[in-house]
Amino acid sequence: MSSTPRIPSAVADQPASFYSVFQHQPEFAARFGALYAEFWQNGLVSQRIKEVVRLRNATITDCGL
Repeated sequence: MSSTPRIPSAVADQPASFYSVFQHQPEFAARFGALYAEFWQNGLVSQRIKEVVRLRNATITDCGL
């Protein structure tokens, strides 16, 4: 799996990235940001376990982020 976006950047003079592609839909980007923050800041699973899972997933998917 590639970490190169298949959608162009919505921000002029910036390469396509996770955040610049999200700018095509600002409302979606804001909602995703709120959900992502909720996931990382709260919940039953510890921050340490969440980070281990995030790193493992990034390794499996060859994520550059």
